Amino acid sequence: MSQANDPSAAVSTERLLSASPRAVFAAFAQPERLAQWWGPSGFTNTFQRFEFSPGGRWVFVMHGPNGASYPNESVFREIEPDSRIVIEHVVKPWYRLTVTLAPHGDHTRLAWVQEFESPEAAAKMRRISEPANEQNLDRLQALLASERA
Repeated sequence: MSQANDPSAAVSTERLLSASPRAVFAAFAQPERLAQWWGPSGFTNTFQRFEFSPGGRWVFVMHGPNGASYPNESVFREIEPDSRIVIEHVVKPWYRLTVTLAPHGDHTRLAWVQEFESPEAAAKMRRISEPANEQNLDRLQALLASERA
């Protein structure tokens, strides 16, 4: 399982988003909105099950721009409205994603920490996860901006 106290087992990023924590949280909680931004650039999603509550399952397929399909299954471990979401990706590669939302004036500081099984697993995934996570947050930021326009 996770090595939560070992920073070398994690891939992390932060982003200041031009939206309230409530608006950012809603972009995670509402499957029709989440499907619009989840994943790196060029990816789309087909959600098969989305149970947004602690212990709830999230089963979906990510479709890459190259036509490949990537089955995913996760479990929501913790949900604190407008402040924290913990998702455990229960198929390979295993990881625990902790998303923390904190108000910052009229913005939200989002912290995104993806913890892998070991420092070795994190090192292997880092070259994929770091740019993919940034693209994911770019897409979230674009969705939030389009809704304010």
